[in-house]
Amino acid sequence: MKRKLDEGKNVLGTFFELGSEEVVESLGYTGLDFIIVDTEHGPYNAESTARFTRAAEVVQLTTLVRVTDISRPSMLRNLDIGAKGLIVPCVETVDEVKKLVEWSKYTPVGKRGYFKARSAGYGEKEFAKDLGEYFQTCNRETLLIPQCETIGCLENIEEIMSIEGVDGIFVGPFDLSIGLGIPAQFDNPKFKAALNRILKAAKDNNKYSFIFSTDAASARKMFELGYQGVAVGMDAGFLISSVKSAVSEIMD
Repeated sequence: MKRKLDEGKNVLGTFFELGSEEVVESLGYTGLDFIIVDTEHGPYNAESTARFTRAAEVVQLTTLVRVTDISRPSMLRNLDIGAKGLIVPCVETVDEVKKLVEWSKYTPVGKRGYFKARSAGYGEKEFAKDLGEYFQTCNRETLLIPQCETIGCLENIEEIMSIEGVDGIFVGPFDLSIGLGIPAQFDNPKFKAALNRILKAAKDNNKYSFIFSTDAASARKMFELGYQGVAVGMDAGFLISSVKSAVSEIMD
């Protein structure tokens, strides 16, 4: 996923909610670039997320994790089990984001606690054998992506995007629209202005821009607007939709 982004290509993913390694593997055959394991709203812990991450690696699917909260354990554990990026919800302030960098990036960028877990082959992968190379590779290849879904984050977006160690932004349109006082009014000029402001801040600082969309049509619009990554819907929604379509086709 990161390689495609760096080549200027768009990437597409979905939220993972169904909680099965078989579902992860199946999604790997769809053409998606990434999944977001949702530990904020989903019931998953580090052990289950590690299993999903292993399954994703089998099918060349990038695993991002939306962490439970803004805390050192949420950041550290998900990186150690092999998440390729962390999406952090409910960010409000610049100081919060600076702490996220401190917890998720190794020196000299941050102060991530040293450990060579499964993501490093328990120290046996080549890049992990030299300490300097290990730090550089982890800092470069594991993404820190705050989620812009609050007025606080929106008001500080330019400074947040300028922070070293922040790799991108993920827009939560529903909560952001609620924070703006225009729930789900995605055509409202106020909401469109917010999206453009976030996108500009990311581009001005050469950071990745991600956003959630509910369906294919809105996902295409976000790519046209300039967002590089779109998480469209969730796996449970696709399952329900496809089965309902089959039932309708057969029974009507």
